[in-house]
Amino acid sequence: MERALVVGILNLTPDSFWDGGRVHGVEAALAAARAMVASGAGMIDVGGESTRPGAGEVPPGEEMSRILPFIEAAAESLGVPISVDTRKAVVARAALDAGAAVINDVSGLAHDPSMAGVVAGSGAGVVIMHMRGTPETMAGLTDYGHPGADVARELRGAVERALAAGVDPAAVVVDPGLGFAKTPEQTLALLGDLSTVTALGYPVLVGPSRKSFIGRVAGVDPGDRLPGTIAACVMAYLEGARIFRVHDVDPVVQALAVARAAGESRTNRSGAA
Repeated sequence: MERALVVGILNLTPDSFWDGGRVHGVEAALAAARAMVASGAGMIDVGGESTRPGAGEVPPGEEMSRILPFIEAAAESLGVPISVDTRKAVVARAALDAGAAVINDVSGLAHDPSMAGVVAGSGAGVVIMHMRGTPETMAGLTDYGHPGADVARELRGAVERALAAGVDPAAVVVDPGLGFAKTPEQTLALLGDLSTVTALGYPVLVGPSRKSFIGRVAGVDPGDRLPGTIAACVMAYLEGARIFRVHDVDPVVQALAVARAAGESRTNRSGAA
């Protein structure tokens, strides 16, 4: 089984649902990122705009002022690639110029018509996520016949549009968007049917970290959702996901290492038989 890549979340925002406002200043951000790398993160995903349900859009200048000083300081010293969680082409371009390597666009390149061109022209990696509408409107856009099949179909369309704009297929990662324009029940159904997304043929990233679907099942607040996050990551790994965007790096790295080792042991036993 393939080794998992764990991506540590670094939100430089005052209003993210879990860790907003916890990190202040470049040195604190660097310390947080280094701690995640030491725990096993193979990439750091930095964001300057919350995409929690109902969140409003942040002006590009403000978003850049939050993330660019960190990227400039971290690009040469951190030792792992930096991805940037943004929907705006101007922010993406500045972040890539500052040293970022990947653009993580929760809108699937749909929010800004110029985004695909920025990615294509830079040769950067890109995470194309499934979402309907915007963070402000997505809660009302949850009409699915079959969550797994519908999400896979819509993601395929987003990828095809990116490729038509010149994005390199080898640069593409897809994200089913757990919790984005999906009820908790739909998110759980999607998590259990993730093979519909892995069948697209691109690496799959999932971001279940401390989200509301875990709270719906376990009846706990975000601060108590780490066990559910670990369970969701292992479930997604068994369904074929290989990239995991999380707040809590060390426990997820450990859990996925065990899942991989157990899977390889089972494969070896089957081969020996």
